[in-house]
Amino acid sequence: MSATYELRGNVAVITLNNPPVNGLGLATRLGITQGLEKAEADSAVKAIVITGAGNAFSGGADIKEFGSPKALAEPNLLSVIAAVEATSKPVVAAIHSVCMGGGLELALGCHYRVVAKGTQVALPEVKLGLLPGAGGTQRLPRALGVETALNMIVSGEPVKSELLASLPGQKLFDKLVDGDVVTAALAFAADVADKRPLPLVRNLKATHPNADGYFQFARNSVGAMSRNYPAPLQCVEAVANAVYKPFDEGMRLELVTFQNLMLTPESRALRHVFMAERATSKIPDVPADTPVRDVKKLAIIGAGTMGGGIAMNFLNAGMPVVMLEMKQEALDRGIATIRKNYEAQVKKGKLTQEKLEARMALLSTTLNYGDLKDADMVIEAVFEEMGVKEKVFKALDEVMKPGAILASNTSTLDVNQIAAFTNRPQDVIGTHFFSPANVMKLLEVIRGEKTAKDVLATVMALGKKIKKTCVVSGVCDGFIGNRMIEQYSRQGGFLLEEGATPEQVDKAIEKFGFAMGPFRMGDLAGNDIGWYIRKRRYVEQPDMVYSKTADVLCEMGRYGQKTGAGWYDYKPGKRDAIPSKEVVAMIEKVRAEKGITPRKISDQEIVQRLVYALVNEGAKILEEGIALRASDIDMVYLTGYGFPAFRGGPMCYADTQGLFNVVASMRRFQKNPLDDAKFWEPAPLLAKLAAEGKTFS
Repeated sequence: MSATYELRGNVAVITLNNPPVNGLGLATRLGITQGLEKAEADSAVKAIVITGAGNAFSGGADIKEFGSPKALAEPNLLSVIAAVEATSKPVVAAIHSVCMGGGLELALGCHYRVVAKGTQVALPEVKLGLLPGAGGTQRLPRALGVETALNMIVSGEPVKSELLASLPGQKLFDKLVDGDVVTAALAFAADVADKRPLPLVRNLKATHPNADGYFQFARNSVGAMSRNYPAPLQCVEAVANAVYKPFDEGMRLELVTFQNLMLTPESRALRHVFMAERATSKIPDVPADTPVRDVKKLAIIGAGTMGGGIAMNFLNAGMPVVMLEMKQEALDRGIATIRKNYEAQVKKGKLTQEKLEARMALLSTTLNYGDLKDADMVIEAVFEEMGVKEKVFKALDEVMKPGAILASNTSTLDVNQIAAFTNRPQDVIGTHFFSPANVMKLLEVIRGEKTAKDVLATVMALGKKIKKTCVVSGVCDGFIGNRMIEQYSRQGGFLLEEGATPEQVDKAIEKFGFAMGPFRMGDLAGNDIGWYIRKRRYVEQPDMVYSKTADVLCEMGRYGQKTGAGWYDYKPGKRDAIPSKEVVAMIEKVRAEKGITPRKISDQEIVQRLVYALVNEGAKILEEGIALRASDIDMVYLTGYGFPAFRGGPMCYADTQGLFNVVASMRRFQKNPLDDAKFWEPAPLLAKLAAEGKTFS
C-alpha cells in the first residue's frame, strides 16, 4: 500500500508509504484522497493526521513516474490539496525528516502543521528548471513571509525546521517538537478537533513593506545569477503574484508558468541530469544487493597533487589513510599541501580547527610497502607510464592481504594490462579521480575484464560515501572522458590552423556554457600532459592526425599556468589568461609552413565542431559497451569537464538538436579538406538512430 489508514482513538491517521521518500505517485495520491473520504464519512472521527512512514514525510513527486501518464493522472497533487482544504474536520500534518517539493505543498494545504526538529524543508523544483506547481509559490509566502519564501524557492536549498519555526510571525509550523512527531500531532489534533473555522494558508495575506522595490531588486539580482536558466526569474514573478493578485489568480498563473517551463530545453536538460545521476549506480549484472567488501582503511601510493587530493576524500569521510612515497621529502611536501588545503577551508569558515586536526590525525605515512599490509584497499596515484605502474602493482601484489582491492588512478592506460601484473586480477579496478581530486565530483570506475562484481559494487558504494558521482567505464584508451576529450581537443587544434585563435575558440565554447574552453583548460591541466599522450599516439595509432600547433607550443616550453606561459600568457601569481602575441605568431608560422590560407570561422562552427566531436566519439563508446548508457556519458561531462548543466550533457544536447541535424553537420565537416574526414564519418549507432528518427535517450 502506498498510503495506509488507521484509527487512533477518534483521530484518523493517513500514512504515506512509498519508499524511499514517500513520493507522491498516483497510488499515494489515491490513498490520501480515499483516506480523507473515509474519515469524512466516519462520524466517530474528529480529526485527521497525515504523516509519512520511514525516513521522510514526503520528498515530493515520485521520480519513478516522471514523464509517464501517471504523473498527471487524477487525482493530481492540486486535486489532493484541494480535497485536504475542503475536509470539514481538521487535518494536521505530522512532518519529520524530509519535507520537500510536493510534500511541502501538501503540508501547506493542511489546516495545521506539527514538525519534528531537524526536518529538512525545501521547494527544490528550480533545480529541475521548474517552479513549484501545486501552490508552493502562493502559499509559502503567506506562511513564511515574502523574503524567506522567495529565497527558499529561488535557491531550492533545504532549511532546517527549527530555523523556520523561530522566524517572527511565521505561520508555517504550529508546533515544533523534539520527540515522536505523530504522538505530538495526535495530541495537537485532539486539542483543535472542535475549533472552527478551520485555518487555511490560502486565506492569509502575503505582504511586503516595500513590495515594488523589493521585487525589482530580486529581479536584478536573480537575473544576474541565473543567466542561462529561465526558472529563477519566473519564481520571482510567481511570488510577486502572491502579493499583488488574488490567491486563485496567482494559482492559475503558477500552473501556466509551470507548464511552460516544463517545455523549455533547460528544464528538459535538468530533469535529464536528475535522472541520469540516479542511473549511474545501476549496473545491469551487479544487483543492488551484491555483498560488498569491508573497507575501513585506505592506502595511497603517491603524495603528489593527485595522491594528496585522493587522500583528502577519505580523510573527510573519517577513514584512516596511510600514504606511501619513495622519499621523505615527497611525503613532507604532500602532508604540507593537505594541511594547507584544510587551513584554507578553516580561514573561509568551512571547517573548524578541531576537525582539521581530527582529519590530519587519520593520516599516516611510510616509505615501506610492507606497512600497507593491513589496508583494505590501495589506490595508486603515480606517474602515468605503464612501466611505473608495473613496478607498483607487482610490489602491491606481494604485500597486500588477500581480498584487498588494488585500484589504479590511471587516466588512460589499460587496466587489464595493469591487472595482469598481479596474481589477483579479480581484485584490480580503475578509480580515475579528476583533478583537483578533493573537489571534483566525478569518479570514473574502470571495470576490467576480470574485475570481480563485489569489487565493483564495493568501489561504487565507497564512491558514494566520499560524495562522488561514480560512472562505470569499460577498458579502452582514455576510458569515457579522456577518449572523448581528445577528439574535442583535436578539433580545437584544426580550428587554429584554419583561421581561429585560442581566444576565439575559448570564448565561443564558454559562451555556449562550458566553464572553460579547450585552450584555457590545457593551460590549467598542463599542456605537457597532452604532449606525452600524443607522443604515445604517434607510435600506437599513426593514423591519428593532429594539428602541429600543440606540439610546437610544448617545444617552446609553454606548458601552461605552471610555467607562466601556455596558449596564453600569465602574470606571476595570477591565473588571468592574457592573449599571447607569441602564440599567434607561432600559429601563423604553422599555417604558412602547411600552405594554409586562414579563413574567418564562425562561433557556431566552432561550437558544433567541438561538441559534435564529443557526440560522435560518445556514440562509438556507447556502441562498444564502454559506457552503459548515454546518460552516463553526459554525467561524465557534466561533473568532470564543465559541460553546461542547462544543456544536459553532449548526448542530451545532440538529442535536443535532432540527430538528423547532427549527422547533416558532420557530413558538411567531412568535406573540409583541412579536417579529419575519416573521423567525421558518423558513428554507426548515431547514423542508425538518426535514420530512424530516434534519440540516444
